[in-house]
This record gives sequence, structure tokens and C-alpha cells, in this order.
Amino acid sequence: MHEIRIQSEEFKVLENSFREWLEMLNFERSTVRYAPVKVREFFYWLERHKILSVNNLTIGTISDYFYYLSLRENRVKGGRLSRNYLRTHLTALRKLSRYLRENGQEGFETDIAITGTIRKSINVFTKSEIKALYRSCEGDLLGVRDKAMLGVYYGCGLRRSEGVSLDQEDINFEKGLLYVRKGKNYKQRFVPFTGSVREDLYNYLYFARPMLAKGNEQAFFLSQRGNRLCEEAMVERLKALKEKALIDRPGSLHTLRHSIATHLLQSGLSPEKIKHFLGHSSLETTQIYTHIAYEQE
Repeated sequence: MHEIRIQSEEFKVLENSFREWLEMLNFERSTVRYAPVKVREFFYWLERHKILSVNNLTIGTISDYFYYLSLRENRVKGGRLSRNYLRTHLTALRKLSRYLRENGQEGFETDIAITGTIRKSINVFTKSEIKALYRSCEGDLLGVRDKAMLGVYYGCGLRRSEGVSLDQEDINFEKGLLYVRKGKNYKQRFVPFTGSVREDLYNYLYFARPMLAKGNEQAFFLSQRGNRLCEEAMVERLKALKEKALIDRPGSLHTLRHSIATHLLQSGLSPEKIKHFLGHSSLETTQIYTHIAYEQE
């Protein structure tokens, strides 16, 4: 069996510190030995896809990796990898995500199921569910902020960390552009906004946000204490909106991004334009939405 070698110094350090963490917490000897090996294969795959940091990993990235694993040949026995083997990989990545969170870094979602052949599956809200989420927003300060949150994650299709990182100066109403400074793989881009999204961002920035602001905090989204609103708080707000909208199925901030991509395809926008809108590095990533674009109303 050939040895997998990674090039990134960050990944090398992370693999070693992950192993030390497993040892320190007295995990089973087999876990300490094999979990870092599986994590190394994940890092190797990330490098091949030009992803050189664990920051901003999405559930889509994890799904793509397990889709790759489901097709990879068993290097010892031949044939495909077994479901049990795939589950051990998933367990290793869940432990890695836990390690990152417990050490002050951003973890990543690993909520995928290993059942039969792995397929790329995307969870999206229907158009009627999006309307219900908007109707669930109250008219108070936090409700105005909720509408702006939906505008950023659905209307502008930002990734979770991109929305959290927004500063108020990143919203240009004169040009109708939102500036993403900290995109995936450190790429920057401008995202257009119009109509109701523009109105919701404007109402929040100039009417609700000043009521939340304290000191010189430049963050676009503010908490009730006047600090930058964290991702966990946004997740809780979306959860509350879902409950009020009677949406009883999984759905995250990233689901809003999946949803706008799907709905834009339904409206006739070309995959190439959606690629630039979402900040995808390749058209292939964008095209995974096409198989569900016409399944909804």
C-alpha cells in the first residue's frame, strides 16, 4: 500500500496535533493510529482540489469527498470501498471537527449518511418555504436584522463565514454591490443585489443597526450587545424562523445558498453566471444543482 504524502505545512502540523489530542484524551489505540491516517487522505484530497486550509469547509465539500471515496478503488482488495470503511472515514472527520472546535478553530459540518452508494445530495428550501421564512420575520430590530440575514445568505448566496465576516462598508448601495472580502480560498468577489434584498439591507443598516451599535464595531451584523454576530447566533435565528414558518426538515444557512442557486437555475440564469455569483472556482461545482432545478415548484 503506497504512503500518502501531503505538502501543506498547515496540514502536517494539524495531523500531528490531532494525533496528540487523541492520545491525550485516551481514545482507543486503534483510533489514535488510524484516524490521523484517514485525516491525511482527506488533506491529500483537499490539496488536489486546491483547498489548502480547513477554514470555511462546507457540508458540500465533505459530500464531494465521500462521493470520491465511494468511487475510489480499494487499494488492498480491489473493488469499491465498503460502507464500514466509509463510516470509519466519517468518524475520523467528525473527531477532527470536534478537535478544531475544542481548540478555538472553526469546525465543519459532517452530517451525511453512509447508506449504499454515496450520491451528491443537496438540501434546498422551496420558493414557498423561502416566502414563509420572510413572513416569519418580526417588525422589531431583530426581525429587521433577520430579513437582512436572509438577504445576505439567500438573496446574495453567501457562504456562512462570508456573511459573518461582512463589515458595514462592504455594502455599496450606490452600485448595488456587496463586497466579499474573505471568500473561500481567500478569493474576493462582488455580488449584485437589487429589489427587496436592497431594501432589506438598507433598512437594517440605516434603521436597525444604529440601534444595536455600541462603540466603533464595524461588523455588518451586530448582536444585541453591539458585537459582531457569531455564526451560532445566526443559526439559532434561522432555526426560530423555520419553526415559525412550520418548516419541519433540515435546513441551514448554507441551505439558503443552495436554494438561491437552484432557484436562479429555474429562472433561466446560465450556470456560468451563477458560478460567478456564488464564487465557485469551477463550473463543475455549479452544475451539481442542475439535477434538482426543476423538481420544485
